[in-house]
Amino acid sequence: MDLERPRRDSRAALTLAALGVVFGDIGTSPLYAVKETFSPAHGLPFTPATILGGLSMIFWSLMIVVSLKYVVLVMRADNRGEGGTMALLALASNALRKRPQLRFVVMLLGLLGASLFLGETVLTPAISVVSAIEGLEVGTPLFRRWVIPLSVVVLVGLFALQRLGTAKVGALFGPVCLVWFITLAAIGVWNIWLNPAVLAALDPRHAYAFATGHAFASFAVLGAVLLAFTGTESLYADMGHFGRWPIRVGWFTMVLPSLALNYFGQGALLIANPAAVENPFYYAVPGWALYPMVALATAATVIASQASITGTASLTRQAVQLGFLPRLNIVQTSAKAYGQIYIPAVNWFLLIMVLAAVLGFGSSSNLAQAYGVALTGTMLVTTILTFFVIRYAWRYPLWLCVFATAFFFAIDIVFFGSAMLKVPQGGWFPLVIGAGMFLVMTTWRRGREVMFDRLNDSAVPLAPFLKSLMVDPPHRVPGTAIFLTATPDATPHALLHNLNHNKVLHERVVFLTVEIRDVPWVTFEERVTCERMGHGCWMVRVRFGFMNRPDVMRALEVCGALGLEFDMMQTSFFLSRQQVVPATGGPSNMWRWRERMFAAMARNAGNITDYFNIPTNRVIELGTRVEI
Repeated sequence: MDLERPRRDSRAALTLAALGVVFGDIGTSPLYAVKETFSPAHGLPFTPATILGGLSMIFWSLMIVVSLKYVVLVMRADNRGEGGTMALLALASNALRKRPQLRFVVMLLGLLGASLFLGETVLTPAISVVSAIEGLEVGTPLFRRWVIPLSVVVLVGLFALQRLGTAKVGALFGPVCLVWFITLAAIGVWNIWLNPAVLAALDPRHAYAFATGHAFASFAVLGAVLLAFTGTESLYADMGHFGRWPIRVGWFTMVLPSLALNYFGQGALLIANPAAVENPFYYAVPGWALYPMVALATAATVIASQASITGTASLTRQAVQLGFLPRLNIVQTSAKAYGQIYIPAVNWFLLIMVLAAVLGFGSSSNLAQAYGVALTGTMLVTTILTFFVIRYAWRYPLWLCVFATAFFFAIDIVFFGSAMLKVPQGGWFPLVIGAGMFLVMTTWRRGREVMFDRLNDSAVPLAPFLKSLMVDPPHRVPGTAIFLTATPDATPHALLHNLNHNKVLHERVVFLTVEIRDVPWVTFEERVTCERMGHGCWMVRVRFGFMNRPDVMRALEVCGALGLEFDMMQTSFFLSRQQVVPATGGPSNMWRWRERMFAAMARNAGNITDYFNIPTNRVIELGTRVEI
C-alpha cells in the first residue's frame, strides 16, 4: 500500500466530505439555473405549460446526463481508482499503444478537454459568488451597487487564503453543504406544498413538448438548461479522493433529491407568481429567512469556488507530471492530505481571470451567457474518450460501444450547439482561456519531444562509453555521484562535462532515471529498481504515478534494501540543465514563434531540485545548450 495515497476513511465520513468537495458546484446551480432558463430574453411564452416543460427538461437532464452518464457509467472508467480528464486520457492512451496515429488524436482530444475544463473553472467562482450576493437586492435595491464590490472582496480573500492550506476549513465543508442541501430541499417542499400541480413536470412528455414546441427558441434555451448540471465533471474528477461508492450514495440520497425539490419549488413559485422570475431562488425563500439564506448561499458558493480551485491545482499537477506543462512551484499545504496543494502561479492567474470575469460581465445573468460553453465541450470530449476505453481497454462489443457513445454524443452535441450560441455574448471568454491552455500544453509537449530528439542525436551510448572509460579510468575520488538522466541508455551530459573539466570520477557512480507513468499511483514495492553495472556504477530507476509526489530522496531510501545505501553527506547530485534556444537556421520541427514560446517556458520552469525534493546544497548543475 502506498503511504502517499489518500487514506480511506469510513464511507459515511467520505460521503459527508464529498458533499462539500464534489457537489459544491452543481449544488449551487439553483441560484441561477431556473432564473436563466425562464429569462424573458429567450422570447418564450411565460405560461404554466412552458414552466412545466422547462422544469421537466432540467429534471430529465439531471437524470440522464448526471445520474446515468456520469454517476452510473463514466465513473466506471477509473484509472486505478482515479478519475478526471487526465486520468481518462492516460487510460485511453495506454489502450492505444499499438495504434500510434489514433493515440495521437486521443492525446489531442484529452488536452482539449482538460483545457476547456480549466477555462470553465474560471467562471465557477465568479458566477457562484455573484449570484449568492445578488440575494441582497431582493431585500432592498439599495444593495445593488454593493454586489460587485462585495463579490470582489470575498473572492480576493478566498484566493489569498490558499497559501495557508484548506485542511482546517475543509473540515467544515461537508457539514455546511449538508445544511445547504437540507435547506434547498426544505424550501422546495414548502413551495411545492403551496402549488403541488408543479409535480406534473416529472412526466417526460412535458420536456419533449418544451424541446420541440418553440422552434429555434427551444434550442436556444438549452444553453440555460445546462446550467443545472454545471460541475458534473467534478463528480468524475474527484473520484480518486472519495471513491465511487460515497459519490454515488451522496448523489442519489441527498444531492439529487435536494436539487430536484428546489427546482420544482422554484417552478411552483413561478406558476403562482410569474414576476418572481427576476430571482426565483430568493423569492422562494420566506422573507424572514432572506438574509440568513444569503449568508448560507455565500458560504456554499465559497465552498464551490474552493473545490474549483483545488480541482484546477490537482489537474495542473497531473499535467506537469505527465509532461504537458513545465515544472511549477507546488507547495504541499498538508502533511496528511496529499490533495491539499498550493500552486502560486496558478492561484494568482485564476484570481486575475476571475476578477476580470466579475468586473467585465458585472452580473450573474451576464456571466451565465459565458458559462457552459467550455463545459459542454469537456463533456463531449469525455464521451469520445470513454469510447476508446470501453472498446480498446475493456474489449466491449463494437455495436454496444457505438450505440452507447452515439446516444450520449447526440445529447452532448445538442447542448454544445446550444451553448455555442452564447459565444458572441460572452462564451468566447472561457474558450479563449481554454485555447490558450491548449496552446501552452501542446507547445510544451512538442518542444520536449524536439529537445529530446536533439539530445539523442548527439548522445553517447552509456554501456560502450563506460567500457572504454574503465580501460584507462580517471582518478577516482571518495563519495557517491548521482547523475540524473531522462534517457538511461545514453551518457548524461553532466558526466561528460565533469570528466572534461574536473578529470575525476567518484568511487561510486549512480545513473538515476525518474519515470512518470500513465497510471495514478505506483506503490513502494514497484517504485525502485537497482542494477549493478560494474566498476562501482549503478543504474537506478525510480517510478512515480501522476498522482504520486515525485520525492527522489524518499525513493532512494528504498535502495538500501536492494544493496545500495546512501550517505547524503558523501553524495552529490549532478544535473544537466538544458539552455533551450530557438534554431537560427535550417529546417525546423516547430514554427519559429512556438520555438521562442517553448524556450521562454523552459527558462522559467520551476527548479528541478525542488520538484524532486533534492537537497540544494548537494547539487551541482552543468549546462548544455540545445537548439530546437
